[in-house]
Amino acid sequence: MASLRDLGLSEYESRAYRSLLETGATTAKELSRTSDVPMGRIYDVLNSLETKNLVRSQTASRPKKYVAVEPEAALDRLLEDKRAELEEEMSQFESIASELEQQLEASGPVDEGFWTAALGGEETIDLLVERLAAADDRIVFVAATPTSRFDLDTVGERLANELEAALDRGVAVSLLEHPQVVESLPEQVGERYRTHLQNYDHFEVRVTDDIASTFVLVDHVEICIEVPHPLNREESFALINLKDAEFSAAVEESFAEQWEQASELRL
Repeated sequence: MASLRDLGLSEYESRAYRSLLETGATTAKELSRTSDVPMGRIYDVLNSLETKNLVRSQTASRPKKYVAVEPEAALDRLLEDKRAELEEEMSQFESIASELEQQLEASGPVDEGFWTAALGGEETIDLLVERLAAADDRIVFVAATPTSRFDLDTVGERLANELEAALDRGVAVSLLEHPQVVESLPEQVGERYRTHLQNYDHFEVRVTDDIASTFVLVDHVEICIEVPHPLNREESFALINLKDAEFSAAVEESFAEQWEQASELRL
């Protein structure tokens, strides 16, 4: 059950405010009795509620009387305070993450090969987005047919966001697509390309019929290869992430040949 404590009030503050809503304007002594807030604490509680702009006082009366602010206004103020508090916490977390990123920066690519895999659609996309976010120099993205197992309607915008973030970091992006992939892209992705992405000098898209698989090359030494489901090639089964400079170089060489034969995308 929702409680005022969820929005930052103490138990005593919650009791006092709720009681004021029921009693209307009243004195601290009477409020202590109706709310079960000890008399030794009631003034501190009321002062805190006034500071939060949840209670108003009538200073001219003797003894001093208090009245609760209307619930809608009170909840708006509590929400605003909580929002400001969370934004401050997020700012602190971002500062910590930025400092840790510098401390934890990898010294450089290791020579020894390494591979991992993700199973299932959501896990596949999460791994792909993670590897795109790690790119420092170049991304080669080859997308086969619309039956390339990526659910473009749901992940197209997410991939576009990550590619744009890479472009903002200065990463060169080469995107080679099958014409059917271009036709199946969500309209918002096509519009984003026309109005924004194509303005980057280090972003280029070409199309060709001569591709049969979907893969991504990252920084010349890492490759993500999509694996179709063995019983239904229209569904994704896994994404293999392989760090192997020699193998990646061979794939990139083959890609370069296909790239030269491909046509520039025109939307």
